[in-house]
Amino acid sequence: MADKKEIDDVSGVETTGHEWDGIKELNNPLPRWWLWTFYACIIWALAYTVFYPAWPGITGATAGVLGWSSRGDLAKEVAEAKAAQAVYLDKLAATDVTEVSADPELVQFATAGGASTFKVYCEQCHGSGAQGGPGYPNLNDDAWIWGGTIEDIYTTLMHGARYEQDEDTRISDMPAFGRDELLEREDIVDVAWYVRKLSGQEHDEAAAERGAVIYEEQCGFCHGEAGEGMAEVGAPNLSDAIWLYGGEHADIVAQVTSPRQGVMPAWGDRLGETTVKQLAVFVHGLGGGQ
Repeated sequence: MADKKEIDDVSGVETTGHEWDGIKELNNPLPRWWLWTFYACIIWALAYTVFYPAWPGITGATAGVLGWSSRGDLAKEVAEAKAAQAVYLDKLAATDVTEVSADPELVQFATAGGASTFKVYCEQCHGSGAQGGPGYPNLNDDAWIWGGTIEDIYTTLMHGARYEQDEDTRISDMPAFGRDELLEREDIVDVAWYVRKLSGQEHDEAAAERGAVIYEEQCGFCHGEAGEGMAEVGAPNLSDAIWLYGGEHADIVAQVTSPRQGVMPAWGDRLGETTVKQLAVFVHGLGGGQ
């Protein structure tokens, strides 16, 4: 076999016998440093499987002699974070929601927790920036159907609005003046023009004058004589430029004829009192809280 070895004329190195397009492969040995690195990696890999979780089994991997795992590290970090939060959570639980603002650290903690909770449970309806949308109130402005104090917001969050499963839920049912034939179509059209006038929008003056009489008889005891609203009964302000279902004449006619009654879940049983307090602090701090 030694007689059959082929030596490259240029380099003087034995060839492997492989040839591609006239190019022959030299049988150079691997560098020593590469071999030692390769052997070290093998040793390291074997040691790793002994000290750390590695070999899969039927019910799980081998634990390793060190007993370490990334899952265990995560569980430890979560436990430490919960322990750090527990101090503030306990304090928040023992503090009335109206008194939270007196403790800046507690406000900071509650706001952070409330912001996180809002992203999970509230932004689907109220928007990622709490800007609301058709049928969903904007939480950044100062128009509050049920009041914008932190106590009002807390109560609304705890018990919801028109949420039948909670006996203490907020309820404000507007009569369906058209659907239930409480008013004639012409009267509804006129009162809608008057509502437009209350909010300073363009309107039919003659129709608004006729609508003023109807408004006084049918609407004023809830929405107020000047349309300023009444948070005690959940009646919206009709004199501003904020409209939950649209402020065009046709929108108002539709709402008076067959009102849309939005429903908000009660979060008290679902999230717990302390988390609801955090949400209340966050929403109140958005800028429109009273």
